[in-house]
Amino acid sequence: MATAFSSDGSEIIQRSIEVSAIQASLEADLPSAYEIPRCVDFIRKNGYSKVALQFPDELLPDSSSIVKLLQQETSATVFILADTSYGSCCVDEIAAQHANADSIIHFGRACLSPTSRLPVLYVFGRRPIDEDHCCEIFQEFFGDSSKPVVVMYDVVYAHCVDSLARRLMEVLPVVVVSRIVDPAIDLGRNTLNLNNSRTSSGGDDDDGTDVDLALLSMSNTFCQFGRRFTIGCEHALEDYAVFYVGAQTTTLTNLMMTYNRCPFFTYDPEQRRSHRETLNVNRALMKRYYLIERARDANVVGIVAGTLGVRDYLTVINQLKTLLKKAGKKTYTFVVGKLNVAKLANFMEVDIYVLVSCPENSLIDSSEFYKPVVTPFEMEIACNRAREWTGEYVTDFRQILPGAAKHVELPSSDSEEREVPTDISLVTGKLRSLGRTEEASDVTASDALVRRDKMMTVGTVHANASEFLAGRSWQGLEQQLGQTPVAKAVEGRLGIAASYSGESTG
Repeated sequence: MATAFSSDGSEIIQRSIEVSAIQASLEADLPSAYEIPRCVDFIRKNGYSKVALQFPDELLPDSSSIVKLLQQETSATVFILADTSYGSCCVDEIAAQHANADSIIHFGRACLSPTSRLPVLYVFGRRPIDEDHCCEIFQEFFGDSSKPVVVMYDVVYAHCVDSLARRLMEVLPVVVVSRIVDPAIDLGRNTLNLNNSRTSSGGDDDDGTDVDLALLSMSNTFCQFGRRFTIGCEHALEDYAVFYVGAQTTTLTNLMMTYNRCPFFTYDPEQRRSHRETLNVNRALMKRYYLIERARDANVVGIVAGTLGVRDYLTVINQLKTLLKKAGKKTYTFVVGKLNVAKLANFMEVDIYVLVSCPENSLIDSSEFYKPVVTPFEMEIACNRAREWTGEYVTDFRQILPGAAKHVELPSSDSEEREVPTDISLVTGKLRSLGRTEEASDVTASDALVRRDKMMTVGTVHANASEFLAGRSWQGLEQQLGQTPVAKAVEGRLGIAASYSGESTG
């Protein structure tokens, strides 16, 4: 029970607030739950002197105890990062750099997006799981089937994957277990190193480096969202089913959209529930294709930086600018932190937004927003004539950068060909062009006129946001320094809007 307002010591409004029962762990359990010896070794071995700790909201009750333990075991200065500007799954390198940290320890669930500025240690946590019940569910799903299975899991269950994999292989021989990769070491634009990991067969590697380099060069090795697995050469990926251990999160959504040709079966250890996922992926893909059509119709595009920590985010922003310029669209770049409807509603001149973010935060439902929000991959399909829609979906923007597996070069422009390709919009039914002619690019803003209808009415095309803002009847809050008269402060009303003190109730 929380008191919102009070007057003269009496409670006027009382509102019950549902708060999740999060209690700090027992002191004796902290070293094991948070892998304190591993954190201490990370700090000592590398000689770090100022370490930032990043916690999600549900782990904050234990944060002060973790700081105390680490400072007792090391000589480093350890501090807790405040609320992140984006998602807690991403490493907040910017906030750590503001405090001159030389390393970060990230606790809890992570999107495993590669970073570029500071060394990072990931401590996922050890969520409990009933392996007996999980094996029973697996037996119900695949006991009478000969279909090969790929086992994927939330990062908080990575600690038990070895013992769980051995038991699942007793039920079904053809079981491929994905492994969490270490995003701290990069083996290239499209692949990540797997030091201290094991192969999909469950065997141990010496250090994993040589084996992984060979595996990653094979076409039957897949690495997405910090998870890698290798399937047999006798099978195609669509021949496999996916058994996912974890809750219904954005990680699962991304996996289902990426591997949309595979049936998904899930088991939630916390709720002890299992599902054969019935998400209509085709319907979801068609919704995304509708947004691609909206992107083709757009004239002004806002590029929203939804992360400042994922490696190559500036590269993809520059690539988008080049792509959109060749498509004849104006662009503006925004850094607004966590997205909400009110923030993006301030820029009504923008027709559509493209969000550059980590894979787990890039797929957002923009139905409540005034303008659609798409991913870099969707914008590429809309504006790159060399890329075709095949039903394959990419949520990791690093996959479309030069050198990556999903990169498609822009078609070379022929200097002699001055015609702009046109087609019919599936949304408006009107004729549209992709790109601009050389003559159109030479027209200045003051001379740009467009015919609106048969009445030969013309309207000025605004070349930039400042002209659009100048034509608005409401331009937001203005300071008006020196124009507002100074008024003497007076005592206001007491009470609540339903019944102020001194107000007649008749």
